[in-house]
Amino acid sequence: MFRRKLTALDYHNPSGFDCNDETEFRNFIVWLEDQKIRHYKIEDRGNLRNIPSSEWPKSFEQYLQDVNCPFSVQERQESVDWLLGLAVRFEYGDNGSPVEKYKNCPPATATKAEKPSDPLIHLDSNNPDFKAGVMGLANMLKIQRHDDYLVMLKAIRILIQERLTPEAIAKARQSKEGLPVALDKHILGFDTGDATLNEAAQILRLLHIEELRDLQTRINEAIVAVQAIIADPKTDHRLGKVGR
Repeated sequence: MFRRKLTALDYHNPSGFDCNDETEFRNFIVWLEDQKIRHYKIEDRGNLRNIPSSEWPKSFEQYLQDVNCPFSVQERQESVDWLLGLAVRFEYGDNGSPVEKYKNCPPATATKAEKPSDPLIHLDSNNPDFKAGVMGLANMLKIQRHDDYLVMLKAIRILIQERLTPEAIAKARQSKEGLPVALDKHILGFDTGDATLNEAAQILRLLHIEELRDLQTRINEAIVAVQAIIADPKTDHRLGKVGR
C-alpha cells in the first residue's frame, strides 16, 4: 500500500517493504528522518537511531508527537502512511515540483505500437519441402496455382478460415440442397443478344424469385403470429355472445 510513495522517495525496496517487520520498520523510520524529513538536528537523533533499544517505541512515540502526526504508535500503518506523505511534501518542497525534477530528463522515444507480424513471412518459400506441401494442399482444396507459394498458402489459410472452421461447416450443413433446373423451360421475357448473358439473366431471375418466395413465407408467418394474438375470441355463455 506504500509502494508509490516509497518509489517517489527513491526507497531501496519499495515493493518489498513490510512495516510489520520490527527491525525493518525501525530502520525505515531512521532512514526517513535522516534522509527526507530531517525534523531533528543530527545530534538529537540518537534515541531514534538506537534501534536495538527497548526504549525505542517511546522514542518513536515522542517523534510522532514532535512532527504533529495525528496517529499513535499503535496505528502503525496509518502513521507510516502519514510520515510518507510528509516526506513526499518535503522532498518536492526541497527539490521543486515533480515537473522541475524531471524536466531535464531526455524525452522518451515515441514508438508506434507494433502490430503482430504475419507468421507466414518467416517461412522459407524456397524450401522444396515447403513447396511440395503447399502444392499438395492446393491440389486437395482445388485452389488455383500461383508462382508465389506464399500467396498460395495465404489463399489456403483464407479458405480454411472461411469454409472449414467448425462454425462454417455447421452453417453449410444447415443449407438446403438445390434441385437441378432446366433453364430452357423458363422464359426470360427479353433478349440481350448474347446466349451467355441470356442464361445468366435467367439464373438471376430465378434466384430473385426464390428470395421473393422466402420473403412472402416470412410475411405469412408474421401475419399468422399477429392473428394468434389479436384474433382469439372467447365465448361468454352467460351473455350469449362471442367475443371478449
